[in-house]
Amino acid sequence: MDLFAPWHIIILVAAVLLLFGGKKIPEMMGGIGKGMKEFKKSMKDEEEKPADSPKSIPSPDNKRDPLKE
Repeated sequence: MDLFAPWHIIILVAAVLLLFGGKKIPEMMGGIGKGMKEFKKSMKDEEEKPADSPKSIPSPDNKRDPLKE
């Protein structure tokens, strides 16, 4: 038996329509689409920008180990 039978999907769609209404669902999907577009854009910008890594990591002035005290 499949995980989702056709009547499972019908019941799920009916429940979503009852909870949110027909008008609210396209608004939510539009918001999700805009969010995905922004996420993809930021990931693309991050890949194009070279990482500015420091050439040397400064050592701390205090070299004592707090765990050994």
